[in-house]
Amino acid sequence: MAIMRIAIGADHWGFKAKEFLKKKLRDEEIEVIDFGAPDDRRSDHPIFADRVARSVRRGESDRGVLICGSGIGMVIGANKVKGIRAAPARTVEDAELSRLHNDANVLALGGKVLTPEQMWEILSVWLKTEFLGGKYKERVDMYHRIEEDLPADPNEDRN
Repeated sequence: MAIMRIAIGADHWGFKAKEFLKKKLRDEEIEVIDFGAPDDRRSDHPIFADRVARSVRRGESDRGVLICGSGIGMVIGANKVKGIRAAPARTVEDAELSRLHNDANVLALGGKVLTPEQMWEILSVWLKTEFLGGKYKERVDMYHRIEEDLPADPNEDRN
């Protein structure tokens, strides 16, 4: 069985949680690729969102985890990278649905709104949840059409 590789990145708001999650992931024998921040001094979340998202897009990492104050800035940054389906999660249900229905490949968490222990509970479920496929794959394919500047509906003519 192949070892799962997780890219992780955080700004200053998520640094301590990132360090906590890295240890938990390694305890589960999951390979962790840390893209920063190196400490809790002020840093810019788009840098880490970009690094993690590109690692996932290139296949260097199986999935990515990002942590900033709310998770929202990380989602915005990561979703600018083609092929990335980043989702914020504040609950286990958010994480589970992001995998089941959207095949999210990057998870964003908020250091101001979740404890590291809550993040671990959410991340654990996210890592174990498989994409359902079927009608949901058709919808994920629509996301890819939008990335190509095509209408989500393949029957729609965009002029």
